[in-house]
Amino acid sequence: MSSHKKGQVAEIIKCGKDPVYFMNKYLKIQHPLKGLIPFKTFPFQDDCVQDFNDHRFNIILKSRQLGLSTLVAAYAVWQACFYKEKNILIIATKLAVAQNFIRKVKTYIKSMPNWLLVPVITANNKQQLEFSNGSQIKAVPTSEDAGRSEALSLLIVDEAAFVRNFDELWMGLYPTLSTGGRAILLSTPNGVGGQYHEIYTKAERKENEFNDIKLMWDVHPERDDDWFEKETKNMSKKQVAQELLCDFASSGDTFLTNDILENIRIQIKNPIEKSGPQSNIWYWEYPLEGVTYTLSADIARGDSGDYSTFHVINSKSLTVSCEFKGKIPPDQFASVVYDIARRFNNAIVCPENNAYGYTMLIKLKELGYKNIYFSSEKEKYKYLYGGEGNIGKAGFTTSKESRDKILANLEDVLRNNTLKTYSQRLYSELKTFIWNGKKITAMKGYNDDLIMSLAIGCWLSLNTTSKYNANQIQQADAILRGMSINNTDIKNTVISPFYNNNINSTNPLIPVIMPESQFGTQQQPSKRNPLGDLSWLIGNNNGRR
Repeated sequence: MSSHKKGQVAEIIKCGKDPVYFMNKYLKIQHPLKGLIPFKTFPFQDDCVQDFNDHRFNIILKSRQLGLSTLVAAYAVWQACFYKEKNILIIATKLAVAQNFIRKVKTYIKSMPNWLLVPVITANNKQQLEFSNGSQIKAVPTSEDAGRSEALSLLIVDEAAFVRNFDELWMGLYPTLSTGGRAILLSTPNGVGGQYHEIYTKAERKENEFNDIKLMWDVHPERDDDWFEKETKNMSKKQVAQELLCDFASSGDTFLTNDILENIRIQIKNPIEKSGPQSNIWYWEYPLEGVTYTLSADIARGDSGDYSTFHVINSKSLTVSCEFKGKIPPDQFASVVYDIARRFNNAIVCPENNAYGYTMLIKLKELGYKNIYFSSEKEKYKYLYGGEGNIGKAGFTTSKESRDKILANLEDVLRNNTLKTYSQRLYSELKTFIWNGKKITAMKGYNDDLIMSLAIGCWLSLNTTSKYNANQIQQADAILRGMSINNTDIKNTVISPFYNNNINSTNPLIPVIMPESQFGTQQQPSKRNPLGDLSWLIGNNNGRR
């Protein structure tokens, strides 16, 4: 073998061992202004490549225009050319992006010397390249079955935060890596919530297998404060957060800011008790004597995608004492609410007044529960003291106006840390509660049932507690019942021993004036003087007064 040939072999081996060397020595990229130029990596890109080799799973939160898509395309070429049987799949947000990725791959391969490209290309189209060593690089747009039937060596998901239904996609893709495959997920942020956000935040807390990589705008050596000021002049706050600052919360349209969500996350703690249907009743505080509680509820059918939920709020400390989230029929849910409300000092119960809420209210009425919220004082007292057929007017009526009002109130108490909540389930819902146009709603595939229940409860606890004190209602009930008309027949009446139907009887409630002599001589109780000797009250018989 000639020395020239030996040099090529040594170079092939060196490139196979060192991807950064290979990229900088032999690859070229297509620059939009300068045309075809050598690919010269920056230090932060070299660090990323090292992470790709050192960690099986990598997730990158990045600023825009850092050349990460270009870098991972080069890394895919390195794997396919120097290693056998590498099945590399790139998933992009749409077809045009997938095809552009393959164009980058082809540009790299064309820039390589013939002697360095050891495997022969056996298949070549707009979305796929296959090599004679059994390796292939394929790029596809997002779809439900993308990559599901393949055993992957390397999975690259570009702009993962913007991939439609990425949570479902990831559930199907993760098993394809079970034979030792690797994954690189990269994206700019797109708000709080969703699978990409969850994977990244868990990676930050070392709660999963992913290695987190965060690349802010200033990791690029050619960018400084002047560049940032010039770049952001014509950008909105949301665009700056998304494109340059790697800020999940500010980059999206979430109901709560990242700071508020983080404060809620920090307060999460395990319940002191889990009980009830499927152990879905969670307690953080048991009932306290003398404390008024509000039980607010959001009711679902019990067999659909939504959940029935309730919160029990300590109206004195504004602490969530108890919470439920589950799927049970409305009448069974009413029985659970009845038991919990009685346990928490006969809490005022306020369900959302929808069709399923009415079913629950009917059941509560059958069970004889009294402390139910009515927006009208008149309707409340009709229900308590003889009114029939008005139970449908109980509960909280949700309209666009009232919904916006209670959600604004909820945001205020959470932002100011006025309300204490410890629930992981609530936190998960809040992460995916977003602005959709002019309406605040849960992201597609997620729920907001606990949020709405809590919003109703907070509103009542802060605005109507004084009107709905259980003890006050019980006292009013006793007074009004005592004032009711007595329809008992006189023949069935038990007469006081101090009063009978006799003209000579004495009513002790009416003053009786007797001759003085009677006090001196009447020592024993009698029918005329049932209290006995009272002479000591007015003196004795020796003339003293």
